[in-house]
Amino acid sequence: MSRFDRFVVVTHALAGWQNFYVIVGSAAGALIGLEFVVIALVTSVAQHLIDRRTLRAFATPAVVYFTSVVVLAALLNVPHHTTASLRICLLAFGFLGVVYVSWVTFHLHRASYALDLEDRAFYVVAPVASFTALFVAGLVVGSRTLGALDIVAASTVLLLVTGIHNTWDAAVWTIATAATTVAP
Repeated sequence: MSRFDRFVVVTHALAGWQNFYVIVGSAAGALIGLEFVVIALVTSVAQHLIDRRTLRAFATPAVVYFTSVVVLAALLNVPHHTTASLRICLLAFGFLGVVYVSWVTFHLHRASYALDLEDRAFYVVAPVASFTALFVAGLVVGSRTLGALDIVAASTVLLLVTGIHNTWDAAVWTIATAATTVAP
């Protein structure tokens, strides 16, 4: 890549993705609102089951993943992205995401709930894979722009699905646990 290639506007490559990012960004935004409703309802029903550490370990990451999808959708709709600006966004986003998942993993191990294989897959492996893929897309965006955008789209969907799974998992666990502690 020449020194001028990093300033090439990649808007033409991003143009075909606008509807995709409007859809996933809107879905994630709606799911953030729904997550707050679920948290409010669950804590009012099962207040004694949820401590701050568990909430931080299990509920907050889903909100962060949904928010990541919204932010990615916004970043990828910025007009006049250059290869350099897109690279910086993806590298920073991927790196910070991996750091965040490391922090979440630390809190998951301190929570009162023991993780099973499915939990490890959706609370640790899927987010790390998604953010790592975003970082890799940032590395290759200059030489393989279309491939990098495919990676970003797949990572975005993975974050959205991970957030949905984790929200559902936490809600079902709380309801099931509340039912067993209230039952005679």
